[in-house]
Amino acid sequence: MDFAFIITIFLIGFIGSYISGMVGVGGSIIKYPMLLYLPPLFGLAAFSAHEVSGISAIQVFFATIGGVWAYRKGGYLNKTLIIYMGSAILIGSFVGGYGSKLISEDGINLIYGILALIAAIMMFIPKKGIDHVPMDQVTCNKWLAASFALIVGIGAGIVGAAGAFLLVPIMLVVLKIPTRMTIASSLAITFISSIGATVGKMTTGQIDYFPAFIMIVASLTASPLGAMTGKKMNTKILQVILAVLIAVSALKIWIDLL
Repeated sequence: MDFAFIITIFLIGFIGSYISGMVGVGGSIIKYPMLLYLPPLFGLAAFSAHEVSGISAIQVFFATIGGVWAYRKGGYLNKTLIIYMGSAILIGSFVGGYGSKLISEDGINLIYGILALIAAIMMFIPKKGIDHVPMDQVTCNKWLAASFALIVGIGAGIVGAAGAFLLVPIMLVVLKIPTRMTIASSLAITFISSIGATVGKMTTGQIDYFPAFIMIVASLTASPLGAMTGKKMNTKILQVILAVLIAVSALKIWIDLL
């Protein structure tokens, strides 16, 4: 592990976690392709898809802690959503994380590509009027929310993500949750999801711990900074940033798959 490798991994973790704190995702939608493609681009050792998914899983756990802490005040955390969706996604992510050892490298990348494509399409669907509802008057179908979370958890657990890149558009488009509440609550749900994915990856030996540790340090530093920035930004800008990031990541994966 030379100095250039450590700096590269730290920067990937820092940039990804800053953006994740800002737009309410665990960051795997950004860090998965960065870890997969950037190290070999700079002449460094390449990670396999299994290693990338393992590193991503444990890193998301720490990235989301910082984001949730930054959003703990202001009434942005919807406790009912967090309990129902968090419980469902925890089960799904453990199943996906544990079962991912049975899936090939191309299979993991294909699942990531499908999830990212669905998320990208949903992010570009117009979202009207959701940010005019007072935080204390937000309601939704709890069991529908839990069902979506279970399905997302299984797919996200396979690729080492916590699923927020798909949860966020579902919460915005289907459940009609205001943007800032979506960002804050999705970080909390993602934190719960990452527990299942991390345990699944650890028990099957899919985590490379040294680069994971570098990513964790970067996450704990950058995620709260990103969350503070996100609280000050226009909600439409946040939605556009996330939509573009998801679309670019999906495009890159599908170009390589095809």
